[in-house]
Amino acid sequence: MLDKFRKAKQAELDMLARMQSEGRKFTPYAGERASFAEAIRRDESGLKVIAEYKRASPSKGDINLGLSAADVAKMYAAGGASAISVLTEEEYFKGNLSYLDEIKPSGLPMLRKDFLTDLMQIEQTLATPASALLIIVRMFEDDGYLKEMIEQTHAAGLDAVVEAFDDVDLKRAKQAGARIIQINNRDLDTLGIDMNRSIEFIKLKEDGEIWICASGISEPEDCAEMNELGYDTVLIGTSIMSSPDPQAKLAALVAGGRS
Repeated sequence: MLDKFRKAKQAELDMLARMQSEGRKFTPYAGERASFAEAIRRDESGLKVIAEYKRASPSKGDINLGLSAADVAKMYAAGGASAISVLTEEEYFKGNLSYLDEIKPSGLPMLRKDFLTDLMQIEQTLATPASALLIIVRMFEDDGYLKEMIEQTHAAGLDAVVEAFDDVDLKRAKQAGARIIQINNRDLDTLGIDMNRSIEFIKLKEDGEIWICASGISEPEDCAEMNELGYDTVLIGTSIMSSPDPQAKLAALVAGGRS
């Protein structure tokens, strides 16, 4: 699947390369960006929840195309989300960069969730109101470029959410200077879910790091377990988006993480 995601992003990379060769640059977003890191760091209230605007996925197909980004933004703000993850990949997740502008009025910091592999995509993200972007370790064969991607994201004033699937990914993430580590229980090569990843890897969390648990979280009890394990936050998309009442579902998950 990761190879398919890479191919799906090639047209965007080609466009960015043309811009660069022609000396054209993105205009950085001029508005305020709320701190993503501070919003998701656990506090005395317990676990935080990142709610995701997710319209489709390779494993689930279409999820809830009737919910607009603006509608979801209001629901998530009212339901107690600490931040919002926004899928911007178009082919497999039916996302779009424009959703970041539509969700901005929520006032919550946003993560651009996509399959990003090029430094120009940092500039592209900086032109949106997003506060953070996703960097998937396994998308990078070169450790030096992975490190540069993280460093340039930080230098741009954005937070880098660095995603790991296994112990090799996690070691590379730490060596590359990751400050926010996301453990994805879903292996994007196979789409299979293994919750033991989150249970085992959290033992390697170090002082100063912010840890996110992603995929496979669907019930308040799951949030309570991740809170007890010591995660700062969980990222939840499908179970909220597919609910008949996303706001109520989110509120229940938030309460679970603080129980």
